[in-house]
Amino acid sequence: MNLKPTRYIDLTTDYGFKRIFGTEVNKDLLIAFLNEIFKDRKVIQDLIYNQNEHQGDSIEQGAVIFDLTCTAENGEQFIIEMQCSSQVNLKKRMLYYGSKLIADQAPKGERRFWTYNISEVYVIVLMDGFRLTHQTEQYLHDIALCDRNTGTVFYEDLGFTYIELLNFNKTETELQGDLDKWLFVLRNISKLDKLPEFLSKPVFEKVFKIAEYVQLSKGERDMYNVSLKRKWDEYSLLESAKIEGLQQGLERGKLEGIYETAKNMLAFNMDQQMVEKIVNLPVEEIKRLS
Repeated sequence: MNLKPTRYIDLTTDYGFKRIFGTEVNKDLLIAFLNEIFKDRKVIQDLIYNQNEHQGDSIEQGAVIFDLTCTAENGEQFIIEMQCSSQVNLKKRMLYYGSKLIADQAPKGERRFWTYNISEVYVIVLMDGFRLTHQTEQYLHDIALCDRNTGTVFYEDLGFTYIELLNFNKTETELQGDLDKWLFVLRNISKLDKLPEFLSKPVFEKVFKIAEYVQLSKGERDMYNVSLKRKWDEYSLLESAKIEGLQQGLERGKLEGIYETAKNMLAFNMDQQMVEKIVNLPVEEIKRLS
């Protein structure tokens, strides 16, 4: 674990994510990023930050949450929840948050004449350090309610977008469009020592300026360092869990092999005591297998 300050802060930490996307003064950056995600579907003209936390959520989840009311250039309004989220119960939590954003639109009083006139709701999740599926190539997942048999979208106004940074491995020459550039910045900015020429565009120039470590006050540096340490601690826990799971799998496989060997020996009428000595299983297990 290397906590030595880099020129630019890690934007996938809680602090880095909030600094770039979570303040009114920088909301132009969030609008630019979201418009790339909704490319050819919506153009966000303005947004309002609503509540940033969900009551009752556990602090251990380590998720940064933005609850946004967005206004498109055609005047329509819709709700986006954007998260830099932990892995714990990810799909169920996102379904819960999306459903809550819908349920909260119901009038508090008389509902008899309410016609369920609810706004569109989208949940966008930036995932760092873990995967949604076992696939290692797809980094953008656009999820909707679909007919299971035909794949036809059943309901347009509820969507989930999962961005797997772990799968985004494009180099400079492979980048296609500004969304790729955004993801490149999010994944690599803390490894760079200057703004690359291919990112010479006002929106990215602003990101790099805000992300400079030397621009942080002492208090901000302390908050960032705590956030960075938390991220690396979570990585360590994930890696430990993977290693432990692998070891357990090997042990299970080894034990299954021993049982299979014992069964084969017994199938050839080998003496039970001889089998017991060879495979080193308790006599009760040998009798059970026979």
